[in-house]
Amino acid sequence: MSTSDEAREFLTSRRAGVTPERVGLPGGPNRRVAGLRRTEVAMLAGVSVEYYARLERGNLSGASDGVLHAVAGALQLDEAERTYLFDLAKAANASVIPTRRRTSRAQNVRPSLQIVLDSMTGAAAFVRNGRLDILGANALGRAVYSDLFSSPIAMPPGKPMNLARFCFLDRERADRFYPDWGVAADQTVAILRTEAGRDPYDRDLQDLIGELSTRSDEFRTRWGAHDVRRHATGIKHFHHPGVGDLDLIFEGTELMADDGLSLLIYTAEPGTPTAEALGLLASWAAAPARA
Repeated sequence: MSTSDEAREFLTSRRAGVTPERVGLPGGPNRRVAGLRRTEVAMLAGVSVEYYARLERGNLSGASDGVLHAVAGALQLDEAERTYLFDLAKAANASVIPTRRRTSRAQNVRPSLQIVLDSMTGAAAFVRNGRLDILGANALGRAVYSDLFSSPIAMPPGKPMNLARFCFLDRERADRFYPDWGVAADQTVAILRTEAGRDPYDRDLQDLIGELSTRSDEFRTRWGAHDVRRHATGIKHFHHPGVGDLDLIFEGTELMADDGLSLLIYTAEPGTPTAEALGLLASWAAAPARA
């Protein structure tokens, strides 16, 4: 899908999700559109109806930051959605648009970064890119994600291990690993959608989206919702085959020396059953190293 198509469908879907009452406008039973009318968005953003209609047709080229902020405010976009809109505009305003999808740069965990990962023994840690490829992990990270690391579907021959393939294509393991699969699936798609806006010419990402859309009805439906998400902090709920339920605190950060890569660290609140289970997993993970 082209950047203009992405912009058109994103703005249309966000407009449909905002009710008049949320922005202080009168509603009523006789409205013929879901959410706001184009005229109402234009009024709230302080632009002409013709100009907003042009934006919603997918033509973001030349749109100023001020206009984009105004439209984002009118549509009540959150931080992730606002960033996504600006990424789409950046792609539209690029002076030279590639005529074909570019091959993704080879991404591997640097040896020094792997040493840092391995030094973390009390927390699960791994490095991933925006496509949700797992590029490196410490021993406890591999132990927590044992279902992922044992899944041949998540890592087909010649391709990196991928969380999205695991979630949507290895449903037996994924349904067991995620206590609420629907929440995990929504988050997975939203992260991929965010990455597609940030790097629309990533051939490997487009190939992954095409593969998942072809093989999974659940993915295809969620992809059409155009939801985006920042994945930086929160609580993860897993069910581990060896130690049971895990409620893990996670923090994520982008790596300054590796464009497009993120480090995620999972740990547990002290004194909780999860902390005890994580300690047990850590001891199991350390046993092969000692041997």
